[in-house]
Amino acid sequence: MTNTTVTARATDGIARRARRRSTALGLLAWVVGLGFCLPAGWMLHTSFHSEQDAAANPPALGAALTLDGYRSFFERGGDGPWPPLINSATAAVLSTVLVLLLALPAAYALSIRPVRKWTDVMFFFLSTKMLPVVAGLLPVYLFARNTGLLDNIWLLVLLYTSMNLPIAVWMMQSFLADVPVSIIEAARVDGARLPTVLGRVVAPIAGPGIAATALICFIFSWNELLFAGVLTGVVAQTAPVFLTGFVTSEGLFLAQLCAASVVVSLPVLAAGYAAQDKLVQGLSLGAVK
Repeated sequence: MTNTTVTARATDGIARRARRRSTALGLLAWVVGLGFCLPAGWMLHTSFHSEQDAAANPPALGAALTLDGYRSFFERGGDGPWPPLINSATAAVLSTVLVLLLALPAAYALSIRPVRKWTDVMFFFLSTKMLPVVAGLLPVYLFARNTGLLDNIWLLVLLYTSMNLPIAVWMMQSFLADVPVSIIEAARVDGARLPTVLGRVVAPIAGPGIAATALICFIFSWNELLFAGVLTGVVAQTAPVFLTGFVTSEGLFLAQLCAASVVVSLPVLAAGYAAQDKLVQGLSLGAVK
């Protein structure tokens, strides 16, 4: 047996082991992914059951499917779920736009034109997220009461903007750090001012990172419950607060709650699906050199 044959067999064995390892890792990834999706799938399945079948123990997997939960959800109250959904969309979209408008110049200053001791500034931004949210609830409530902003959607817009701004600056700083400085300098030589540089040079290059930041801020704003539950009542009630109305003293309406949760989750799922390529690019931006 020649050395060439031995080498070929060894290489073939290594390739087979690599393929088996890759297959095993792929199967493990599918199992983990399905495990993460199982609660959402169970919620969707339960939403198509009657209240009696949804509350059955053990679960009635083969029970008849019905749309009663969705009918009850859309017929709940006078105007149904539309005002809370509109309020959530308004607060989430407007706060995300404000966060991007404020975070982009700040991240530009901290990455492309860094200020002195910029690492201390970044740590300060991140440290604001370490404060328990409930610790600031009472001061915010007193401020809203004294200024007449209780049950006002604009208060939530300002709150969500201030809550998401630190994490947005932190994320976008890492994205903008990979923008070639030579392109920005060339734009300045051509006479471009800072707004033009940010809008026409930096933003297109860092588009995936900006999209990832926007999606995360939108999700955080859409899902926020604590401040919305305390600071709103009827006029500015958001979708998460509306969901808590399905847990009453009469009991838990499980099928209606699952149907409502599915409907409330759809905007976030749709936004995530539409921006999934940008999200992956943005979150992995700069990971591979």
